[in-house]
Amino acid sequence: MSSLKLSIQNEKGLKLQAFLELPADQKPKHYAIFAHCFTCSSTLGAVKHISRSLTTYGFGVVRFDFTGLGKSEGEFSESYFSANVKDLLAVSDYLKEYYQAPTLLVGHSLGGAAVIVAASKLENVKAVATVGAPATVSHVTHLFSHGIDEVKEKGEVEVSIGGRPFKINEEFVEDFGKTDLPEITKNLRKPLLIMHAPFDRIVGIENAHKLYHDAHHPKSFVSLDNADHLLTNPKDSIYVGNMIGAWVQRYFQQEENSMLDTAGEQLVAHLDLIEDNFTTTIQTKKHSFIADEPNSVGGDDFGPSPYDYLSAGLAACTVMTLKMYAERKKWDLKEVYAHITYSKKHSDDLMLDLAEPKRMDYLQKRLKFVGDLDDVQKAKLKEIASKCPVHRTLISDTIIETQVID
Repeated sequence: MSSLKLSIQNEKGLKLQAFLELPADQKPKHYAIFAHCFTCSSTLGAVKHISRSLTTYGFGVVRFDFTGLGKSEGEFSESYFSANVKDLLAVSDYLKEYYQAPTLLVGHSLGGAAVIVAASKLENVKAVATVGAPATVSHVTHLFSHGIDEVKEKGEVEVSIGGRPFKINEEFVEDFGKTDLPEITKNLRKPLLIMHAPFDRIVGIENAHKLYHDAHHPKSFVSLDNADHLLTNPKDSIYVGNMIGAWVQRYFQQEENSMLDTAGEQLVAHLDLIEDNFTTTIQTKKHSFIADEPNSVGGDDFGPSPYDYLSAGLAACTVMTLKMYAERKKWDLKEVYAHITYSKKHSDDLMLDLAEPKRMDYLQKRLKFVGDLDDVQKAKLKEIASKCPVHRTLISDTIIETQVID
């Protein structure tokens, strides 16, 4: 998994800090947006855990800070509910322009209410998941109810929410009463997953019941058992991410895995220079895998590099050869590890007496044996390790014939 830091401009021209979480081993199949809870930020542990869990299901996930929160520009008083929805729409526009339109929205607490409203405005969104979400937007006002009367008198006041000071104004307070979330939920008509903890003390379980009642099928509910509202236990948030990733597959068209034609050869590698950067698909008669370059040289790091595969071939051949030899000798070899490192070294550093000193390819092989073996047996296994077919190929004079075919 890799993470890219983004800066996304919202409707007011304010920059929102965002992070794009990418799958570790593939180009994203779909994109999702995560909306955090009221007064939280995108760096909350639960937000990161859920987003990163979704990447294992092929999603690229944007987690971002709403206006005036985290490291996004603006004031908290500008982070009223309808502004949150507009921020979501701005992030969706950004993804559509630079990557791919998001098809999944996930929201935690008030962020759950925001993604329902945003999904009602975005045709590209195919499914919505909420975690600990309120059934009405005005539910959140109890958190700053102690300052509402004072706002009417002074216009702007500082209130304490969750032990932290925030400034709110009359527009901020009034906006929470403008959105009819139950009606929007009834008209959403998109797959909805509602996840809630039965003993949530911040947003009671009755909110999940109300949301479920208002929504039309397909709708699903998953209980989060003993989780708290902020999902402070990493096991809870990882579970949430995995449940969403599994649930949403039912509503997304699965791409068929078309096999490359090896054209009678042992394998074929294919690279679409326009779509895939360096990410290369490799196909043998029965198996497929990918190669890539690391981020340091401009790749996306979705798979091992070409030299990783070179080292892998040597390592795999070594341990397989040692298995066969030890079994034939009936030696007590239970496990074997072959650690390989490829690098370039100068012949002088390798203490080689060459007529013309030069830089050379260098492969270091380190072996670890598990079993009841004496020093003589270990020495023999080391010798045999140098005789595996791939090892011998790498140190032999090899001819590579290249042809261009139509």
